[in-house]
Amino acid sequence: MSGSSAVPHVVIVGGGAGGMVLATRLGKKLGKKQLAKVTLVDQAETHLWKPLLHEVAAGSIDYTANEVNYKAHAKRNHYMFVQGKLTEIDRKNKQLTIAPLLDSDEEEIFPARELSYDYLIIAIGSNSNNFGVEGVAENCKTLDNYSQAKQFHHRFLKQYNQVEQRPEKPLKIVIVGAGATGVELAAELRHAAYELAHYGNQQVPVDQVKITIIEGAPRILPALPERISNAAERELTKLAINIVAGESVVKVTSQGVALGNGNLVEGELLIWAAGVKAPDVLTTLDGLEVNRLNQLQVLPNLQTKQDPNIFALGDCAECILQEGDRPLSPRAQVAYQQAVYLSKAIAHLITKPANETKQYPNFSFHDHGSLVSFSRYGAVGQLMGGLLKGSLMLEGILARWSYQMLYRMHQSSLHGYFLTVLYWLSDKLNKVLRPRLKLH
Repeated sequence: MSGSSAVPHVVIVGGGAGGMVLATRLGKKLGKKQLAKVTLVDQAETHLWKPLLHEVAAGSIDYTANEVNYKAHAKRNHYMFVQGKLTEIDRKNKQLTIAPLLDSDEEEIFPARELSYDYLIIAIGSNSNNFGVEGVAENCKTLDNYSQAKQFHHRFLKQYNQVEQRPEKPLKIVIVGAGATGVELAAELRHAAYELAHYGNQQVPVDQVKITIIEGAPRILPALPERISNAAERELTKLAINIVAGESVVKVTSQGVALGNGNLVEGELLIWAAGVKAPDVLTTLDGLEVNRLNQLQVLPNLQTKQDPNIFALGDCAECILQEGDRPLSPRAQVAYQQAVYLSKAIAHLITKPANETKQYPNFSFHDHGSLVSFSRYGAVGQLMGGLLKGSLMLEGILARWSYQMLYRMHQSSLHGYFLTVLYWLSDKLNKVLRPRLKLH
């Protein structure tokens, strides 16, 4: 495959929160007006907002109703979609190689393909980081993508059904990592246990599903202010979720998680949510510089340090805005703001007059705060920026409503306000027409 010789070809690799927003905006800005050809590459067929993965895993949402088909969305928003996984980049010839596409039976649908670009944006997100701990890969589930979340859901249902058959033996779930993903997953699984008891063939006491969350730092949610961490701990305690903080994990076996203090936290269903790193493929991309977490190192304008025609955003990019600053953290709002910025910067590069030398301003990040959901039981967090001076801590219904609005804002960035309202109405109807939990 190759880009058109008449107009520049912008290729975006990765259709997550950042890549999808960028493709949508560039499709409308440039593709619709035929000022550039825009192509999105992703190895999946559909997009799901990554902060929803813990709800998919627990069955709290119907993932089939919340996924976005890339081909249909591309057609509606004036960009092209190519399914496949990035394997190589040839920077000299401005080409990338996409791995063969296989079906579920490992039969080849498409062979390896080459795609030419004028501007390349890499937005392939992150994967779980096991930090070299023995037994994690063999014994722990992860929630890096949509497919893993669905697999986890099926495994959870299977093991819960076994509890119905042997109620004297509880289901023990252990989550390693008490960041936002681990904390939210714990709450969602507790909610799922209540709902499954409602739909079960026989009443299984909720305390037969025992949930433990392990964190190496002295407190849960260590990246957030202490007052949010304390509020979150109170909520988890109300939900009968056991918290083990300040203990390192030294090994994982099929029986459970071994701690540095010599204790073994037993569990049949083990989940690793203790950190992230960028995919290993980034370490092989024709000399592009990465850090110890495999993140591409980028300048404050999101260009990679070795190639001004290649950009990176989101979890797979190490972005330091000013000397002495810490890198921006891997959060959905960072990826979103970087996507909005790049949609303007790339459009400026393509449409500016040939004799114009003015550089587009560097990226700047505006932290709007953090929210952590406890399923139907509420949320906690803080809002920053806007009309606020300092920050505002939220708990309960208002925090939960604010958390839900984040997803509606993401939908709006992809579909516009009208379709987002229709999606919202559809979700409301589904809650009436379908079970409160996905049961298969």
